[in-house]
Amino acid sequence: MELIQQLIGNLGINEEQAKGGAGLLFNLAKEKLDAGEFQQIANAVPGMTDLLKAAPEPGGGMMGALGSMASAFGGGLGGKMEGLGNLANLAGGFSQLGLGTDMIGKFIPVVVSFVQSQGGDSLKGLLEKVLKPS
Repeated sequence: MELIQQLIGNLGINEEQAKGGAGLLFNLAKEKLDAGEFQQIANAVPGMTDLLKAAPEPGGGMMGALGSMASAFGGGLGGKMEGLGNLANLAGGFSQLGLGTDMIGKFIPVVVSFVQSQGGDSLKGLLEKVLKPS
C-alpha cells in the first residue's frame, strides 16, 4: 500500500505503526465529516477498511480520559477545545502504537499529501478541516 510505504520511508516507523497511525487519522475524519464527505476520501484511499481496522481502540489511559474531558467541555468553549480533545484522543492511540505525540504532526502532512495525490485539492481540504487543530 503506497501510503503505508510513504509513512514507513518518511518517518522511520514499522508497518503496524504506519497502518495504525493512518487509521487513527482516518477514524477521526470519519467521525467529524458527514458520511458522503468521508466516503469520497475512502474511495480515494486504497485499503481504507484495513487502515480503519488497524487503528488502536480510542480511550487508552490518561490521554483518552483527557480527550473525553476536553470533548465534554468542548460544547461551551467553541471549536478550540474540541480540536484539543481530538488531538488528545489521537495522542492516546499513538501512544498505544509506541509512538510519541510529536508523531501526530509528522503523520498529518504525509497523509494529507497522499489524499491530495489520490483525490485532488477538494479532498485535501476536507481532510485538513478535521486534522488541523483550530
